[in-house]
Amino acid sequence: MMQAQEIMTRDVATISGSATVADAVKLMKDKGLRGLIVERRSDTDPYGIVTETDIVYKVAAFGHDPKKMRVYEIMTKPCVVVNPDLGVEYVARLFANTRIRRAPVVKGELLGIISISDILNKSDFVEKPKSEFELYCEENPSALEARMYD
Repeated sequence: MMQAQEIMTRDVATISGSATVADAVKLMKDKGLRGLIVERRSDTDPYGIVTETDIVYKVAAFGHDPKKMRVYEIMTKPCVVVNPDLGVEYVARLFANTRIRRAPVVKGELLGIISISDILNKSDFVEKPKSEFELYCEENPSALEARMYD
């Protein structure tokens, strides 16, 4: 069974809770991300997360100024975290049960982030769609091009 650490994204973008929401939006846009891990204030502080959904529903929907609002005002903290040794199937179930799309991977320290996209694109338990050629070969096993790969 694949583990979270095998498919997680190791290059994690973080932001301070005191940063403005506008700063968070700029960082997300520049890096092509949909969420940022909020840095801990101390080693005993839990991790937080701010997502584009937070920004839409807690800032834009109410007409708040993202240059005046701070990340700590809209972030989720503490957030759900994933152990790097957790099986990908269990991560998928956790995401479905908690209705989240991404979570930091933590074991003492921040190791990475795992998302639904990672699960769908990198894991081995989600069946990959077959190409037109693969489907053709299955339907026509006696065709010359299908036999070339036997």
